[in-house]
Amino acid sequence: MMSEPNQTSAKSVLRYQRLVAFAAVLALALIMLGAYVRLNDAGLGCPDWPGCYGKVLPTQAHAEISAAVSQQGGEHGPVSMAKAWREMGHRYVATLLGILIIAIAVQAWRRRDDLRQSPWLPTVLLGMVILQGLFGMWTVTLLLKPAIVTGHLIGGLLTLALLVWLWQRQKAIPHYVDAEPVAALAPLAWTGLGLLALQIVLGGWTSANYAGLACPDLPTCQGLWWPETNFAQAFHVRRELGMTGDGAVLPLAALTAIQIAHRIGAVLIGGFLLWLGWRVAKTDGTRALGRMMLAVVALQIALGITIVLTGLPLLPAVAHNGVAAVLLSVVVVIAHRATRARLRI
Repeated sequence: MMSEPNQTSAKSVLRYQRLVAFAAVLALALIMLGAYVRLNDAGLGCPDWPGCYGKVLPTQAHAEISAAVSQQGGEHGPVSMAKAWREMGHRYVATLLGILIIAIAVQAWRRRDDLRQSPWLPTVLLGMVILQGLFGMWTVTLLLKPAIVTGHLIGGLLTLALLVWLWQRQKAIPHYVDAEPVAALAPLAWTGLGLLALQIVLGGWTSANYAGLACPDLPTCQGLWWPETNFAQAFHVRRELGMTGDGAVLPLAALTAIQIAHRIGAVLIGGFLLWLGWRVAKTDGTRALGRMMLAVVALQIALGITIVLTGLPLLPAVAHNGVAAVLLSVVVVIAHRATRARLRI
């Protein structure tokens, strides 16, 4: 019969596992909410940080928001009550996630004997949350600089990936799974994870520069197989939104180059991920994961095509961000499963 201390330990571990899983789900929701805010042009709905004109609730800043709306000539500008609520809603959820990750880090240190795991990964997660808070501030105070916005997205996705890895670390690998075939997937899974990260960065750069409609047709771009491009300005990191490094208006050729780079990545990296999903689906112990990966990659490709052909509607565009985060999570699970199997050999 299990002793009382062991029962307490098991309950603590279970609560910790549930806390990590909930934080991972919340991180996914936050990524989609961030995309919703960005695609609604609400990133400057509250042009200060962390409050809204120094207030906790947008309604408390009604006078300031009304004055800004009047000054910009209507609610079509960056500030409005609706945009303020969207921006602050994102900040509220981000704050909740930060609190959860603080709790995870504290429990990882307090219960490290029960968990039998190093608490340093939760500590790294805590550092990532602090960095994300800084990126959130810089996103507003530096007026949506593409490099900062993209860095903020990368930080959010990295936070999600670390939470998924931490969640998987709590789960035991079934003993009936043959370790060798799964272990053989490790190099491929890590390669796929790196390539997917590259494609997500390209997607984030496309979104941060509002280059999603630079090519309004498929498979051509502006009716041409290779229209005029300007890659030098397209990937100039230290510049303002919509401007070149020299302060001139960013030309269409630069936006076109960003979109074309994202499309090339989608074809090449998407092809590799489909092949990886097929390999994973044929391996004992990861068949379900492989089928899931194939379905998610196919859905992401379909969403990308839909976005172009329908002129970047809001819901498919937000879903495109969310499915990218889901795909990242699936590949992280595969990499974790293969890495643990390799350690068992």
